[in-house]
Amino acid sequence: MNKSNIDAKIFWPSLLVIIGVTLALAMNTETAEPVLNNLLTSITYNFDWLFEYLTVGVFLWLIWLAFGKYGRIKLGGPEDKPEFSKISWIAMMFCAGMGTSIMFWSIMEPVYYMGGPPFGIEPFSNAANEWALAYGLFHWGFTAWAIYWIPGVAIAYSFYVRKQPSLKISTACKGILGKHADGLIGKIIDIMIIWGLVGGLGTSLGLGVPMVSEIVSEIFSIPQSFELSVAIVIIWTIIFGTSVFFGLKGIQKLSDINIYLAIGIAIFVFLVGPTLFLLSNFTNSFGLMMQNIVRMSFSTDPFVKGGFPQSWTVFYWAWFAATAPFMGLFVARISKGRTIREFITTGLVWGPIGGWVYFAVFGGYAIHLETNGIVSLTDIANTSGGPAAIVALFKTLPLSQLILPVFLVLAFIFLATSLDSATYILSAIATKELKDGEEPARWHRLLWAAVLAFMALSLLKIGGLNVIQTSSVLVAIPVVVIFFLLIGSVMKWLKEDFGYLDNKGPISRDDKMMK
Repeated sequence: MNKSNIDAKIFWPSLLVIIGVTLALAMNTETAEPVLNNLLTSITYNFDWLFEYLTVGVFLWLIWLAFGKYGRIKLGGPEDKPEFSKISWIAMMFCAGMGTSIMFWSIMEPVYYMGGPPFGIEPFSNAANEWALAYGLFHWGFTAWAIYWIPGVAIAYSFYVRKQPSLKISTACKGILGKHADGLIGKIIDIMIIWGLVGGLGTSLGLGVPMVSEIVSEIFSIPQSFELSVAIVIIWTIIFGTSVFFGLKGIQKLSDINIYLAIGIAIFVFLVGPTLFLLSNFTNSFGLMMQNIVRMSFSTDPFVKGGFPQSWTVFYWAWFAATAPFMGLFVARISKGRTIREFITTGLVWGPIGGWVYFAVFGGYAIHLETNGIVSLTDIANTSGGPAAIVALFKTLPLSQLILPVFLVLAFIFLATSLDSATYILSAIATKELKDGEEPARWHRLLWAAVLAFMALSLLKIGGLNVIQTSSVLVAIPVVVIFFLLIGSVMKWLKEDFGYLDNKGPISRDDKMMK
């Protein structure tokens, strides 16, 4: 692919605004951050109901779609086979969706909940300890992954069934927007998606780089500094830049390595840690979540106004919604040859299971340390930050000098897989046409890798994680509108293409055309 295939009306506005906003934040942090933080609070409190109804609604719609008559529709032609093995396919999905976020939050989220529990529960009480893991399982469970899968279904159907020539959200909205999807409205949608993607990744970078920096400092006895963070970002850029250069095959290899490492370290902690407690605590927490999932899904705390649902649940749903188009684009691209039922059920089952394993093991171990007075992760987090608490947790394990380097490698690769998936999608959105089997130009992918590295360094310099988190939530409001356009487009296309279907056997659109 050459430069002429770049969609200049998407590429240049997105690139210039991202660079401009990053520089503006770097020069005006003190004045910008309070304003944006107030906006964050305003959105999460005023639109809590919207994000909660949206999340439950999209989950129910996906279940209906997967197990109804349309579930057997194949994403591709009659002869199309899956491009990746089932294990690699699941690994790529999980690594793109979770990144270092699951490594940080699976440990720190239960710790924060013990000290700041929901429903007016007394901090550090037995009730608070019980809810600590249950809420983590909820936030990284079925409904969270449903947010990711709405764009995925729409884009996969558009690209593989409708044979649209590009992997763009605007193209997937064509069923409702019609010709406007190729005009100004479509360009605005795609630019907005790029901004939301970069903002959402800023949150992952803001969590990942300090955590890795803390681990490197502990292993090599190197003082914490901005220069150390710069070195980490450079190494990260080389890793995911190399993977991006080799396209989807590079992403597949990194994801495969990462899954084996992630499973290995989880098994180690499970076996050498308080195994029986981890099993018992997870079982109790899972039951508590399932028993109260409706209450947790619709909690807004309108009278006590403690702020727990807004600070955690609503923020998560908004953050996931902002990054959902990226996940949708990526999982759609790697899901050729799967049926709609397989596509949806795999994401809604294996995504949560992967997150629950990490919460059960690492979150459970953190609760064990805290409640038994072995290490106060809460005190360490309050005085030195979450990354320091994570290092403290691993130092309590046998062979910690070996496990910390393995965890470090895992963190590097986890974020690398998320970032190289993101650069692939950023370049795909800014490409005019991308036929089945084609990939965006290598220079284009590497350019976005450099942009993300530049943004990461700028944020580290100004400490602007809260600002970027706010940008994710701001973008999530119009993304909600886009979700309805995507669902409407899919429903319109399904009725046009497969309105005659019964509930028997897989079928593709080509099968209908041959009749």
